[in-house]
Amino acid sequence: MKKIKSIIIISAAFLFVFLSCMKDLDTVPLDDTEITAADIFEDPEAYRQILAKLYAGLAVSGQQGPAGMADISGIDEGFGQYLRALYYHQVLTTDEAVIGWDDQTIKDFVYQSWGASDVFIAAMYYRIFYQIALANEYIRQTADDVLDDRGVTGQLREDIRVYRAEARFLRAFSYWHALDIFGNVPFATDKDPIGAFLPEQISAADLFNYLETELKEVYPMMKDPRTNDYGRVDKAAAWMLLSKLYMNAEIYTNQAKYTEAIAYLNQIINSGYALEDEYAHLFNADNYLSDNEIIMRVPYHGIETQTYGGTTFLIKASIGGDMEVADSGVDDGWGGLRTTPEFVSLFDDGDGRAMFFTQGQTLEINNLSDFQNGYALRKFTNLTRDDLPGSNLQFADTDFPVFRLADVYLMYAEAVLRGGSGGDANTALEFVNAIRERAFGNDSGNITSAQLTLNFILDERGRELYWENHRRTDLVRFGRFAGDAYIWSWKGESRDGLPTNERYNIFPIPDADVTANPNLDQNPGYN
Repeated sequence: MKKIKSIIIISAAFLFVFLSCMKDLDTVPLDDTEITAADIFEDPEAYRQILAKLYAGLAVSGQQGPAGMADISGIDEGFGQYLRALYYHQVLTTDEAVIGWDDQTIKDFVYQSWGASDVFIAAMYYRIFYQIALANEYIRQTADDVLDDRGVTGQLREDIRVYRAEARFLRAFSYWHALDIFGNVPFATDKDPIGAFLPEQISAADLFNYLETELKEVYPMMKDPRTNDYGRVDKAAAWMLLSKLYMNAEIYTNQAKYTEAIAYLNQIINSGYALEDEYAHLFNADNYLSDNEIIMRVPYHGIETQTYGGTTFLIKASIGGDMEVADSGVDDGWGGLRTTPEFVSLFDDGDGRAMFFTQGQTLEINNLSDFQNGYALRKFTNLTRDDLPGSNLQFADTDFPVFRLADVYLMYAEAVLRGGSGGDANTALEFVNAIRERAFGNDSGNITSAQLTLNFILDERGRELYWENHRRTDLVRFGRFAGDAYIWSWKGESRDGLPTNERYNIFPIPDADVTANPNLDQNPGYN
């Protein structure tokens, strides 16, 4: 941890200029001790240890357990954790979830009524660019000329080559979130100098092109699928991120890239992955056993990675009313998250993915602040597949599945339906029915080729992938997020739902950053 803290100190100057405004969220940890990169990298283990910080930035919120030394400030440390902030943007803004809390502007996410000064939006924005800045510094410190100067050779040099490729992937992963959520954003890489400069804004189309080129260059240097250490990424994760970019290319660039998506999805499909036998096992405390399906994960351990975000948030915030906390393997519930009646209506009888808790709950949501208005969900738990609690009742052991094979199958089917070449309709139908056979326990849920439509795919993605941070992106791609094409409860700040302004298809750049950096233009509709 001392070395990890030191690399953040070295990055401080770059962070200061990369994140144009620090008034609302100070992302630079302060320290009076001067430590140079040469001091840190005297120990060969530092390369691996500091890479671990890049991964940890997705899982935890700071340097000291669940709270006390946050990476970013200006907001409750739990709210600023990467996955929790991402959930607010990707799930809470959709039909998949509502929340009963009154923390600051949190309900504006449910209503689709946020503004450019929203603190939760700023937390996501600065968390993304905090990760990017740390990755840039790591990539800078592992360049060939720098390693030559340090005399790094042999196996360590080979290991660092792989570490550096993973850091580049992690940077691309966060830039993808910046692209998807904010569109036109400030842009800097390890090639930019450390010093006082205001980063230029990159267009969504240009950022897409950069990420496509970067990932194609990086993945050959990564480990083969399913051969890397637990929790680290490999080629399949890069292929998946490329596929995600291509599936949404029409949103980012106005150009369809479904053929390209199928090409990389096929590489994943041919890499030895298989569906987990039991759907629920993917979201249990021992889902580390589900590496046959999970392609990329954010690892958690109730003792080693404690946070009020991540899967601890997903488990505890969804417990309230008549629910027994022991049935989720934790010590208490926070009484916040439920789902909408429109989302419930997506499921047919017998679908094992419909993990609704209905006792004492109403289907309709008349009072958003009453936990017992709206069905509760118990998808994520801190219980093992043998119904034993995790290592710690206060913090979950449950890993978060970022990418998994069922998503690959559904993306393949959608890309085929949208006209992509390199796949076929019969295979697409087989993939979808394999997912549904797991969900129903038999072939009673199987569909015919005539039923395999784009509308069906969108609904099936909701049924299969809910609360896994995909829904907003999916609804935007299908033209059903903002606007009037799809209305659900409390959208538009109405119990029955109302249309919203199309500007909400993308989030605003925080006002403080636009004010501080004259190179940035605010997204349309937020001025």
